[in-house]
Amino acid sequence: MYKKMKELRKPLILILLILVIDQLIKIYVKTHFAIGDDVKVLGLDWFRIHFLENKGMAFGMSFGNTIGKFLLTLIRVVLSVAIFIYMNKLIKRGEKKIIIYSFALIFAGAVGNIIDCLFYGIIFNESTVFAAATMFPAEGGYAPFLFGRVVDMFYFPLIDTTWPDWIPFVGGNNFRFFNAIFNFADASITIGVVLLLVSYIWLSKSKKNNQEDIAVS
Repeated sequence: MYKKMKELRKPLILILLILVIDQLIKIYVKTHFAIGDDVKVLGLDWFRIHFLENKGMAFGMSFGNTIGKFLLTLIRVVLSVAIFIYMNKLIKRGEKKIIIYSFALIFAGAVGNIIDCLFYGIIFNESTVFAAATMFPAEGGYAPFLFGRVVDMFYFPLIDTTWPDWIPFVGGNNFRFFNAIFNFADASITIGVVLLLVSYIWLSKSKKNNQEDIAVS
């Protein structure tokens, strides 16, 4: 029992660390940037802090109207609980650490954005294109519980160019990659999913090789 609790402690520390970093970044951006503010990091054109808010989906995307926002938040909460329960089961059965930490990253990222949805509408006033928001304003927040907007800020336009004129349909149009704007929680989810896929592929390949070796012997 003690060993299992010890194994759970390590993913929990990782989850807590991600949540703290995610929220510190969001709170700073929310209280220091107006909507649409764009700042180059270290003077780099391809790494910027560009502040925007969305209604809950990853990488600057939104989902539906008020009902859609409400449902999305509830779905996020349910899925996060399910992920944590499953991660705990993996720990109890002694699953490989890379898989456990992958689920910890996904869980932490999901909870990081859930916090925005649940509480940011209560603890912040409205961010505008003219001014940054205030934390715990005297007049109250900009939205009720469950209806806060997710704060996004990382922007990596690695390629910003124009399609050659000779290319049909898109010739002369602007081409920008990577155009999504995301936050630390989104990055945590993405890294967790990639690690999970890689680990399952690697484990499947190792299992197949072991079975072939047994068959040969």
